[in-house]
Amino acid sequence: MKVSTAIILFLFVPITVSFEFGDAKAPRSASSPAIFGFQNAAVEAGVESRFLAVPDPKLAEQHLRTLTQAPHVAGSPEDKATADYVAQKFREAGLETEIVEYRVWINYPTEISVDVTAPAGIRMHGPTRERVDGDPLPEDPRVILPFNGMSPSGDVEAEVVYANYGSPEDFKKLEELKVDVRGKIIVARYGQNFRGVKALVAQEHGAAGLIIYSDPADDGWRRGDKYPDGPWRPTTGVQRGSIGFMFEFPGDPTTPGIASVPSLPDSKRISPQQSAQLPKIPTTPLSYGDAWPILEHLSGPDAPREGQGALPFTYHVGPGPVKVKMHLKQDYQFRTIWDVIGRVPGKDSPDEWVVAGNHRDAWVYGAVDPNSGTAAMLEAVHGLGDLLKSGWRPKRSIVFGSWDGEEEGIIGSTEWGEQHEAELANAVAYFNMDVAVSGSAFGASSVPSLKHFLSDVTKAVPSPKGGTVYEVWKKANQPGSQSGPLPAEASGDIKRTPAAQGKLDVPVGDLGSGSDYTVFLQHLGVPSTDITSNGPYGVYHSAFDNFNWFKRFADPDFLYEQEMARVFGVEVLRMADADVLPYDYEEYGKEVTAYIETARKKADVEFGAEQAVFLDAVQAARRFELAGAKILVRQENPVGDSGKLNRSLRGAERDLLIPGGLPTRPWFHHAIYAPGRYTGYAAVVIPGINEAIDRHDLQQVRQQIAALAAALDRATVELEDRR
Repeated sequence: MKVSTAIILFLFVPITVSFEFGDAKAPRSASSPAIFGFQNAAVEAGVESRFLAVPDPKLAEQHLRTLTQAPHVAGSPEDKATADYVAQKFREAGLETEIVEYRVWINYPTEISVDVTAPAGIRMHGPTRERVDGDPLPEDPRVILPFNGMSPSGDVEAEVVYANYGSPEDFKKLEELKVDVRGKIIVARYGQNFRGVKALVAQEHGAAGLIIYSDPADDGWRRGDKYPDGPWRPTTGVQRGSIGFMFEFPGDPTTPGIASVPSLPDSKRISPQQSAQLPKIPTTPLSYGDAWPILEHLSGPDAPREGQGALPFTYHVGPGPVKVKMHLKQDYQFRTIWDVIGRVPGKDSPDEWVVAGNHRDAWVYGAVDPNSGTAAMLEAVHGLGDLLKSGWRPKRSIVFGSWDGEEEGIIGSTEWGEQHEAELANAVAYFNMDVAVSGSAFGASSVPSLKHFLSDVTKAVPSPKGGTVYEVWKKANQPGSQSGPLPAEASGDIKRTPAAQGKLDVPVGDLGSGSDYTVFLQHLGVPSTDITSNGPYGVYHSAFDNFNWFKRFADPDFLYEQEMARVFGVEVLRMADADVLPYDYEEYGKEVTAYIETARKKADVEFGAEQAVFLDAVQAARRFELAGAKILVRQENPVGDSGKLNRSLRGAERDLLIPGGLPTRPWFHHAIYAPGRYTGYAAVVIPGINEAIDRHDLQQVRQQIAALAAALDRATVELEDRR
């Protein structure tokens, strides 16, 4: 962001920071630097100093032990017990607390089997139960069968074709090899894209069924020692997960756009058979131990070089001679899920909400995903609770959400967001935390207007490695750093390389989907962030993601749990008490301009001499950037009541919503960010334009350029305050 000379000088005054980890004390020095958005930074620094002293590693460990003592898939009695625990902790902190129920369409597995039926002599009956020596938790009888949420039931017996990661490009290569996948069972490995994309692409190509397995190249022994000797996936480890088409719309499959409250009559729902979210072909996951004999005995052409995994043989694509029989019997019902909502009313602007959340449900124990986030959130709430008991009150209302049903399809947060759409029109931010801790490497994603805000927050929080979170984050991302990226999606990693890198010297990624910020940003236009602390994590969505694994490999002393509680809490405190909302729309404009230039070059290649004229969008982005620069000056030097200024700042993100939504995906309204139809988790920037280019639809490219320019112009008018 641009700041005045006086602020620059003040920002870089050296200060001494003294922190004690695992202790009640985390003081700041008396000379506090300026804090963007605050006229009196000393007061805010004092509040933050008192907050930072509270989050306790030992209490975080107690929370995680309690939350993961039993498997707690969404809608189960054990899941309700975790809701009751979170509600108790919210109330103890002084939050106004309620448990909100929704009635949603989800499946549990009744019978799941995969058998090799040919050639003779090959025996495989799966899924094999997850187990390793030395950890009894996976053998608990309450551990749910490995299955894919939102898969239909079905019985299929067919020859097998191996399709690498199951991407459109992988199926194109099969076509080039003259491999016919129609009527076949596809075997694809986890990674590179959302598992629901694999189901969509297999379905589009006429496959009869899909098996998704975890290859040791992605999160098993090629990465390092497998559990229990190391953090990587053992031979029997299975990644569960939803294959629902969340890129069509998230939430309950029968209620797109409306809340699935218990009183909603069935006449207001669409039938599951009509839902665009539900796949049509039976799909189920396997371990690499179970996939081994299937892949080893395939014939046909060699898989392309990039399709060779880490099992000890050459991968072939088939088809056959291996035949597999899939038997899936799913129990679909309307089931109750439970969101826990805790509120702190604002004393000055109670209608302006700062919302912060984490989901609580897990496929099995969910120590990393998601309850490392729940434990950190509870310690952030603990810190705010101590402030409340001292007499502090936030200017704006704070709302904490413990969401349910995220794993099945981002359901609990979506239903709550749809239910409270009117109130959320005044929300100033949504802060998300999902996989809070799987290791020590901090990472974050956000809208461009909050990237500097995130960076500034991390400068206020100590790192267990010494210095601040920001300093460690910056050092880890310098050229030559030893910290390489983890395999996205296969490991649950949310770090994304930003499509355009602005002025920041730390990488803040873009928001696609796969977690609970989706409804807030992409449906309602609430500026959002997502934070994590990553490490080697090969047990994603398996029975091995439990307290034993976490204590041994993720965060033995719970110091990174403490760090994440502090970052999360400072985000909330700053946004709730800021005099002027700390957005940076100049940065937003710069990034959008870069997105448009990249799309223009892509269109030139795709359409050649045909014209896809980007001039209106380019000019609109530059006007938006200029308006952002001008309003930054006003943010740095506010005059009088800042209420009108804040209304303009708050409204600009919502002006980036397209009223009719994206073509073919009307639930997604944001002109700048959406999950990719063929990536799922990863963001597609200016999605209306880029996806139209991918479809070679020149007319729609032109329409979407106009829609983007109109959205940017609306946001510019908002920032210029011409009303």
